Amino acid sequence: MDLFSFPPLSTTLDSAYAVLMGLAALLQPITGGASAAVAVVILTLLVRTVLIPTGVAQAKADQTRARMAPKLQVLQRRHKNDRECLQRETMKLYADEKASPFAGCAPVLIQAPVVGVIYALFLHTAIAGHPNDLLTERVFGVPLGASLIGSLGGGSLSLPVIVVFGVVILLIVAVAEITRRLFRPEPTASGSTPGSEGILRLVGVLQFGTAVAAVFVPLAAGLYLLVTVAWTLAQRLILRRRFPIEPSIPQT
Repeated sequence: MDLFSFPPLSTTLDSAYAVLMGLAALLQPITGGASAAVAVVILTLLVRTVLIPTGVAQAKADQTRARMAPKLQVLQRRHKNDRECLQRETMKLYADEKASPFAGCAPVLIQAPVVGVIYALFLHTAIAGHPNDLLTERVFGVPLGASLIGSLGGGSLSLPVIVVFGVVILLIVAVAEITRRLFRPEPTASGSTPGSEGILRLVGVLQFGTAVAAVFVPLAAGLYLLVTVAWTLAQRLILRRRFPIEPSIPQT
């Protein structure tokens, strides 16, 4: 069952669709046939702007988590054979630090409904009982509703499809590589644990998951992903300066 068939969600999705198509209509005299694609980019920027407070909250949570990490390691060593005591002392530490163990989850939960509506705009061929005309709009001859894997499987793969998706995916990969290099997780100062190097490599590989997703989603969603990862990188760079994470110093 499609959740967006329920009246409240259907109305919300239809409103978002009206805003997006209205924006495309306003841009049409300036951007011509690419107006819908430009509207997707602008809508993405607007959404990311609205979600800036969640990014700030996440940066603060990361800073707090890094500050508390050495103290948590001490508790884990001290009470490794007493799980109940470890849990009690851990909660006391969070209370003393005026922090919450769930602080990093809140920004994700807040973003989920907004991102869900945006993705639905790009994935549903019909919205509130009418066709989703956004998906029939084209950029450089490629429909915004087309996907690379769908074109390949349907036998409609063409040079414009290869070029447009190739540019989008390569740009996402480039941003992912920059993000991986700038925000590479470091092993804890107390020494590496068994399997820690493998975990760090896995975290690096996961940076490229968005590029893989772009192969399967419609072009409109691919543009959304590209703008989102670029925005996220810039935002993280700015917030890391505002909320720096100091290297963990192991405590005894």
